[in-house]
Amino acid sequence: MAEPVALRAGGFGARGAGSQAAQERQVIGSSIAVREAEKRYGQFHAVDRINLDIEPGEFITLLGPSGSGKTTLLNLLAGFQTLDGGEILVDGKPVHNVPTHKRGFGMVFQSYALFPNMTVTQNVAFPLRMAGVDRATTARRVAETLEIMRLSAHANKSPSEMSGGQQQRVAIARAIVMRPKVVLMDEPLSALDRRLRESIQIEIRDLHQTIGSTILFVTHDQGEALTMSDRIAVLDAGKIVQIGRPLDIYRHPANRFVASFVGESNLIEAEIMQKRGTTVTLKNRSGYVFDAESRDAIDVGRVTVLVRPERIAIADEPTANSTPVTVTSAIFLGETLRIEAQMESGETLLVRCPDSAKRPLPNVGDRLHVGWGPEDCWVLA
Repeated sequence: MAEPVALRAGGFGARGAGSQAAQERQVIGSSIAVREAEKRYGQFHAVDRINLDIEPGEFITLLGPSGSGKTTLLNLLAGFQTLDGGEILVDGKPVHNVPTHKRGFGMVFQSYALFPNMTVTQNVAFPLRMAGVDRATTARRVAETLEIMRLSAHANKSPSEMSGGQQQRVAIARAIVMRPKVVLMDEPLSALDRRLRESIQIEIRDLHQTIGSTILFVTHDQGEALTMSDRIAVLDAGKIVQIGRPLDIYRHPANRFVASFVGESNLIEAEIMQKRGTTVTLKNRSGYVFDAESRDAIDVGRVTVLVRPERIAIADEPTANSTPVTVTSAIFLGETLRIEAQMESGETLLVRCPDSAKRPLPNVGDRLHVGWGPEDCWVLA
């Protein structure tokens, strides 16, 4: 793999990879402020009074299901659609009257949108040519951008001679060759197969560390969001329902929607028996008593508790902190076992555990004992 190349005000320069490079990188990205943004289609609010602040050089992902408003918000920022209310500021200046082509953003779409009659070099050089950059500077920037994207060996190929992953890297190279302060990516990996998607996720994350642009990434794939983002904004019905670091979104979702949408979840109904600081003691419908963490001021009553499948411990024999379950499904997934089991209350419990020679795949009807600690579950607001 070629050494990463950093974009600087006076040109591109070689630098080493790793944490030192991340610490030393120059942030060239813009700040973005979305204030009470609205977009309506008749009575339907595609974007409903959204507020969002993005720091210079931040990688933020808009995550949500189809129809949640994430792509509409991206299009408002790009200038493809007009606001019906509110404003969007880039580096403190409103952009609602600035045409799309003058906003200076790099754009990467799900469709690669490459010119089929041009080579890789010509495709990447196209934005520089349109901007009137001289030939020598264009040649240098294109060569260095192709090096960043590991495309130097493909410089003279046409798009039809390349794989889907290579074509997507060409599209990204074309988006960053102008050294934009903001790069907008609208589900750019959804057309790729799983292994290729995972590989390019890492490449995009490393690219962000190299160029220091602000990146706004749209996806419905929670794995992509967790892998690449500095922060994730989860959208539902035109609103941001939670924003935070990937770790916080996954471990401490704000509500049932976020818990269900981001990762696999067990949502258990339980009654609060006692509260001690941020720890609460609960009892579920089958009588299993366990502790959970909660940041909210809650009183005695019924609540929903999130338990992630990978946080559940399995035992063949009962322990002091376990409850019995009956296996209803067991699937071998290679590195993990996926087990569905029924609690005595009738609730279904999903369990994921690492594959181990010491634990054979259970059979349907087997009796197991499961449990979890307070650090493994979370009381939802």
